[in-house]
Amino acid sequence: MKRIDIVYALITSPDKKSVLMVQNRDNRDTWTLPGGTVETRETLVQALTREVKEEAGVDIEVFGVLAVNEVIIHEREEHFILLTFRAEITGGREETLMPDEISQVSWVDLDRADELMPYYEEGISGLVRRVSEVPYFDEGKG
Repeated sequence: MKRIDIVYALITSPDKKSVLMVQNRDNRDTWTLPGGTVETRETLVQALTREVKEEAGVDIEVFGVLAVNEVIIHEREEHFILLTFRAEITGGREETLMPDEISQVSWVDLDRADELMPYYEEGISGLVRRVSEVPYFDEGKG
């Protein structure tokens, strides 16, 4: 079974009433938090920083882990681990650098975000309200 690690960034507006999301050009035009697959030899934070820049055009500072989801797709022999980090924008401009993959970058209100990405038990709105997160530390940093 192939293991695939996915990272997402939960980036909130200053008033915490909306989150930055991207619309994917897939067969369903799904909306997700910006993020994607961790490549070989990348740390989670390196992958997240790269993916958010590519998909949403912004630079970020990454903080702790807000959620860990897991899904196994037996038919495809794939085991996904999905980690959602809290992040804040530090620069850049909200526009995709990957127009073939992302059709839109937008601030989405929390209720709508919960509908668009219903993969969290407490919803995206619950993640935003949460005051605690699990610290992330890259032990390989020199």
